[in-house]
Amino acid sequence: MYPDFPTDSSTPSAGRSAFWVGPRHLAGDDGRLYDVVADTLSGLGWTSLTIVRGRHEPDEAPEDRQVLRSTVLHISPDALRWAQWALADEPFHLGELPVAWQVSARAEASSPLAQWSAYFTRDVPGEAVVDFLVALDASDQPAVPLAGAELVLDAVAAHGWFRDIDQPQAAATDPTFTSHISLGEVPPLIQDADPRALVAEVDETGPAGWQAWAEPVLGAPCLWAASFAASVPHDLVAAFSASLSSTAPVLRRVLPEATQERLLRAPAI
Repeated sequence: MYPDFPTDSSTPSAGRSAFWVGPRHLAGDDGRLYDVVADTLSGLGWTSLTIVRGRHEPDEAPEDRQVLRSTVLHISPDALRWAQWALADEPFHLGELPVAWQVSARAEASSPLAQWSAYFTRDVPGEAVVDFLVALDASDQPAVPLAGAELVLDAVAAHGWFRDIDQPQAAATDPTFTSHISLGEVPPLIQDADPRALVAEVDETGPAGWQAWAEPVLGAPCLWAASFAASVPHDLVAAFSASLSSTAPVLRRVLPEATQERLLRAPAI
């Protein structure tokens, strides 16, 4: 963790009991979404950069400096992909939830613009974000699609999710109808270099991107949300979806209040 500015303030106490829980898509992030992802990127050889902005008054002691904005940026060795911890940086919202991680990629290191970006709020299971990033790191061409959209739905269907009756080629939901993944209109502010997304009129629908979210109670706030720009390769979204829908239990010390009664759990010995 970085003690000089806020990151993931909900890091669980080491004294809490640990449990193996499922289903994964309702298990939350254990309050460790920053650490889990940052540790993975460090292991992959990505470089982390810390930018701290603040206000320093004359004759003010360094420890009294007011930090206004802070960014942690992780960059791959080839500089074609990067991940930014955005939660401390006044992020925009998905499903009324602040974005925690923003992941981007470009086709060439000389290009100043990202080809696409993906966004994950807090309580997206860290395992799913990690598997997305591992797949991204392993890709030789992170801005080039290598498979069709069907791969994403096949990934969740293999773990028991149901295809939407009305949109079997574009949407699916888990057996409890609380978590969803859908290919459709992209929310505002999602970064994408696709010219069709840049020139779409206000009343027009641009290219479709994948969206995923968990809504434990119909009409209540979402537990988490994830958004993928239209240019995010489907094989990368499939890696995220396969991990998200996995039936393998995950280790947790902190359970989301909205879903803890829905989770199966066993003590971790």
